[in-house]
Amino acid sequence: MAAGLRWSHVGLNCTDQKTTEEFYTRYFGFARARVVDLGETQIVFLRKGDAYLELFAAGETGPARPANDDGPQAPGRMRHLAFQTDSVDAFLAELGDAAEVTLGPLDFDDFICGWRTVWVRDPDGVIVEVSQGYEDDGSHDKDGA
Repeated sequence: MAAGLRWSHVGLNCTDQKTTEEFYTRYFGFARARVVDLGETQIVFLRKGDAYLELFAAGETGPARPANDDGPQAPGRMRHLAFQTDSVDAFLAELGDAAEVTLGPLDFDDFICGWRTVWVRDPDGVIVEVSQGYEDDGSHDKDGA
């Protein structure tokens, strides 16, 4: 691994940056970290811990093909963003009608006892996965050997 390399951010194109910012701050705990003024537009940086979302005003190329289920399966397209929670059901209760569920909730107890996941659509159509109970498989060597 390159010296000092670490995760930075995901850039999202937004129909309405304010709506997208409100969605991720209210339901996912992000907070505004910085706004870069570009004159006619701006870039909004949201932060949660070490993770950032970079919100761009979408260009005028028209809407993207809507994603369904757990996200697009075409090469070169991000499938979904993913978050962990203590309770998928509590998250869905808080979310209410603020986002459409595209898949689930599904239980994956056959793989990991207590693993449960739901996928929702954000205001711009990005699929967001929210899971509880996922754990790494401890039998794998942490060094990748």
